[in-house]
Amino acid sequence: MALLDLFVVALMPVLKVLLITALGSLLAIAQVDILGEEARKHLNNIVFFVFNPALVFSYLAKSITYESMASLWFMPCNVLLTFILGSALGWMLIRFSRAPDHLQGLVLGCCAAGNLGNMPLIIIPAVCREKGSPFGDPESCNTHGMAYASLSMAIGAIYMSSYVYNIMRLFSSRNCQGSEPDVSMPCIHSAGENRNLSKIQRSELLPLQQFSSVEDHVDVDVSTFERTRKVHVPAKVKTFLRMVQTNINPRTLFAPSTIGAIGGFIIGTTPPLRKAIIGDSAPLHVVQDSASLLGDAAIPTVTLLLGANLLRGLKGSSIHLPVVIGILAVRYIALPLLGMVIVRGAVYLGLVQSDPLYQFVLLLQFALPPAMNIGTMTQLFRAGEAECSVILLWTYVLAAVSLTLWSAFFMSLVS
Repeated sequence: MALLDLFVVALMPVLKVLLITALGSLLAIAQVDILGEEARKHLNNIVFFVFNPALVFSYLAKSITYESMASLWFMPCNVLLTFILGSALGWMLIRFSRAPDHLQGLVLGCCAAGNLGNMPLIIIPAVCREKGSPFGDPESCNTHGMAYASLSMAIGAIYMSSYVYNIMRLFSSRNCQGSEPDVSMPCIHSAGENRNLSKIQRSELLPLQQFSSVEDHVDVDVSTFERTRKVHVPAKVKTFLRMVQTNINPRTLFAPSTIGAIGGFIIGTTPPLRKAIIGDSAPLHVVQDSASLLGDAAIPTVTLLLGANLLRGLKGSSIHLPVVIGILAVRYIALPLLGMVIVRGAVYLGLVQSDPLYQFVLLLQFALPPAMNIGTMTQLFRAGEAECSVILLWTYVLAAVSLTLWSAFFMSLVS
């Protein structure tokens, strides 16, 4: 297939997203105020707790089997690599751009966490339905593609709440000099991502005074150094478990979309349950049909909310220009190039199946804009809130061009 034809195939879904996103922004302006702050809050709750879990459950239950699970094991590793490589590049960006202290957590978060929830759910079905798509039958492509995207969203929610959340908390608390995170302030959340983060109560967070300065760490290490040899192994294990329990709230790891994914895996891989629920002739197929009906509402709603949330960037303050340019370079140049090396290397070594659609999803995970939930975290830790809105606005504006170009190139690479 000619590269120009693939470019057109990749462009159409992005244009559809832009049109619906623009409508969301229009509905959020003060003169219209249909998607005002309060409306977005309630709509996000519905998407987060109802639409997204239903979507993830319905597609995974329909397409996941024991055989397919054996071929999907690389996706969690791939997503983890996007986070690790992104944070490493973000650390280099901080050093070279001399980012202000209060923006360091924001830079790391934007470089590490891609929008693994909303964007694949929007782009992949649109690509599958587009005439001239290299992925074969539109119906089969949509079913398998949505299963891949749903799994990506569930995995991303876990890494987001366990990895990125703690990185941003560490850097924000180190630079806040003793101030506590303001969890009472209103936050505008991104549907499809782990907004449990905004509901963490003060008692579940480590007091920021514990991390107020480097000297605090030094004092603790010196006071405990002499006793290190006397600590028995069980005591060390207890200390480690206590640290994990303190730093990672288990409830944030099990977002509704993650629970939906677990339910989909159980039904898809359990033959009696699968025969009872999946398929038009199944006696309980109404369960699957109802979940699919609810899940179909997720994509247009999420796209409208994406446009409404980005409107905040127009009201944002000025920001250190090298930081913005650096984040754009990391997310739209460095990570996609690294992703090509990783995915193609995995295919060459036989670690990834030959399915072109699956390879396309793996590659796409490296080329996505930052997660919208980064904005929630900056509000939670009161570090770089205004700057975050500006960064998200520019990254999503340029994502229209970047995603089109990379999608076209990735399709030519796997087809």
